[in-house]
Amino acid sequence: MRQFHILLTIIFLAFSLSFHAQETPPKREVRAVWLTTIGGIDWPHSYAQSDRSAEKQQQELCQILDKLQKAGVNTILLQTRIRGTMIYPSQYEPWDGCLSGFPGKSPGYDALKFAIEECHKRGMELHAWVVTIPVGKWNALGCKSLRRKFPKLIRKIDQDGYMNPEDPQTAKYLADICAEITKNYDIDGIHLDYIRYPETWKIRVSNDQGRKYITHIVEAIHDKVKTLKPWVKMSCSPIGKFDDLSRYWSHGWNAYTKVCQDAQGWLRSGLMDELFPMMYFKNNQFFPFAIDWAENSHGKIIAPGLGVYFLDRSQADWPLETVTREMEILRQFQLGHAYFRSKFFTDDTKGIYDFAYNDFDAFPALIPAMTWIHDVAPSAPTKMQVTNDYISWEGAKDHSDAPYLLYNVYSSREYPVDIHDPRNLISPRLQQTRLNITTSGRYFAVTAMDRYGNESTALQSASTPLLRKGQKRLSCNGERLILPAKPSTLDAEMVSIETLQGTIIASKRYEGKSVDVSSIPNGVYLLRSLNRKGISHRLGFFEVRREP
Repeated sequence: MRQFHILLTIIFLAFSLSFHAQETPPKREVRAVWLTTIGGIDWPHSYAQSDRSAEKQQQELCQILDKLQKAGVNTILLQTRIRGTMIYPSQYEPWDGCLSGFPGKSPGYDALKFAIEECHKRGMELHAWVVTIPVGKWNALGCKSLRRKFPKLIRKIDQDGYMNPEDPQTAKYLADICAEITKNYDIDGIHLDYIRYPETWKIRVSNDQGRKYITHIVEAIHDKVKTLKPWVKMSCSPIGKFDDLSRYWSHGWNAYTKVCQDAQGWLRSGLMDELFPMMYFKNNQFFPFAIDWAENSHGKIIAPGLGVYFLDRSQADWPLETVTREMEILRQFQLGHAYFRSKFFTDDTKGIYDFAYNDFDAFPALIPAMTWIHDVAPSAPTKMQVTNDYISWEGAKDHSDAPYLLYNVYSSREYPVDIHDPRNLISPRLQQTRLNITTSGRYFAVTAMDRYGNESTALQSASTPLLRKGQKRLSCNGERLILPAKPSTLDAEMVSIETLQGTIIASKRYEGKSVDVSSIPNGVYLLRSLNRKGISHRLGFFEVRREP
């Protein structure tokens, strides 16, 4: 039973209040973006027709990924199958022309392989976005190739071709394509787009039968993918409104009834691990339908798509607050968010990028674990080494069938590092067992994570943070601190004890050989001199450490 009396209250608040992001964001949350390659509208903006131009094309992608990473994005939905054409060398379909400028011609490198490697370097997942039923203009390369291969499979509607969802060959063929991608590439997900009847298709079967046809395609793809790599996420982008609600009408545009897309049923049955509903709406066409997705998630991952393109003046010219309020409500219901499209986000349309970068997603987040498939955490890493310029550790033991482990690094100025505080997560999803970083005055913790997202307990660094060369460590037994000898040129009468964040927690007379620190909590502190004029000098660091 959908609790609409609760929803109405929430929706009223969404309209009447100005929400602000929580001070502490969630540690696990999907933050995705659709990176569109058709026509190069998001990427690429130049063609690869030589080694030099291919390198330029790759550099452009790296710049986009850098910017997305800085704004907290952790999931890239990269358009891989476009319209019966590919951005990788496929045995089934020809190259798309977006890379080389010539349909059917290679750009000289494997764009999917390159993108996966670059996303993984940045701690981001890459999901291969596969456009399923539409195959492009009737006489374009992709559609013509499929028509030659399967003369009776492709249907023409106006000027475009579509795979027939009612023909069993469609399910087998799309499953073979997704299996090819899964087998040959280290992807994190298969993302199905347009896995439904076209809205212009004259459906001559019952809705129930139509949904069975579409579900059969999903099932065929799921079975092929999960047999090869069960940790690869299955997702799709359904119509943003699942169906009419008892109090809210979908205006005839919904997934379940209009285009036979049973996305909530796919979550329930386990055919899908994640949904990215295309919720390019606002007000009461957004909030009640978003909450309906949340109430019917069946414990899986949902990250509604946000129409950030509507912020553009050439589109609908939405105010920024329309989207930011939607993001805040989604977070309250433990849903993620996905931007459509990348360029409108990275171009900072109406300030959406700055909002994410500076406020809403200022700290990185891990992706929710797929505990419904595998829920045994790996062993913790061992033997951490901390130097002035890097930390390293030894790998852990995995308890799953996934090929390798990832590592999450946390850091703070307090010991032990709280790995449950997302503000302490500094480097997620590392593939290597070393991180180059300035370590002075900080503590570290490292966890292992399998490809399902299960995280180990933490390996903590030593309780005393490393100091740079030349930084003096003062002697302290936990009760008394030995004062450094006061030079005759130093006119200080007091010493101040500060946290490493600069907060003064105590002041003492600068006299004698020691001062009482028995009331100061365990931790690392800075001792400074202080004269009557307020002039201060750093005297050294010390640690208060008492055994429990």
